[in-house]
Amino acid sequence: MIVRGQNLSKRYGSLEVLRDIQIEVEAGEIVSIMGASGAGKSTLLHILGTLDRPDTGSVEIDTVDWTKLSAQKLAKFRNHSIGFVFQFHNLLPEFTALENICLPAFLAGTGRPEAEKRAYEIMEVLGVHLRAGHLPSEMSGGEQQRVAVARALINQPQIIFGDEPSGNLDSQNSEELHKLFLKLKAEFRQTFIIVTHNQALAEMCDRVLLMKDGNLSAI
Repeated sequence: MIVRGQNLSKRYGSLEVLRDIQIEVEAGEIVSIMGASGAGKSTLLHILGTLDRPDTGSVEIDTVDWTKLSAQKLAKFRNHSIGFVFQFHNLLPEFTALENICLPAFLAGTGRPEAEKRAYEIMEVLGVHLRAGHLPSEMSGGEQQRVAVARALINQPQIIFGDEPSGNLDSQNSEELHKLFLKLKAEFRQTFIIVTHNQALAEMCDRVLLMKDGNLSAI
């Protein structure tokens, strides 16, 4: 079991967003979370991914309960063990594709030669190695998102969390990104938990979970 969330609840003021959520994800699974806007999907994803704390409950990633870690240890754990891909690429505009990809590795203390070697290897797998020296403004939306995926992979994380990763892409680039997730699962046994409204992406996943009124259930 790579991710285990137990008894997760979250409230913002009088609004109860998560109600005693239980979730388990196996290594190598692609799990999508669907539901109406405001159902709590992103809140759950952010809690599972260490970006927000639950009011109650615990989250284990590879047996580590991150809710018990200090801020410093949590930051280190997040950088080493987790990758994120968001709807908007969040690439730094002043840095090239290669530099953007290498940033998490530099933060982890990896030397430049090793980081760049790993980055080039990932970029070749993702088909964006010819864009290594390009700024984000010089790349298409699909290329930028592939660079964002490469950045998420640079530290060889145990799991990648995606929040509407294809939500800002056209249908062709969305389909290519979805196929890329399947390729990463097949080649690297990469684990994904993805919040999406995209039915085509959900159908490609191993499991689909539905968030409704703060509750989580299988579809």
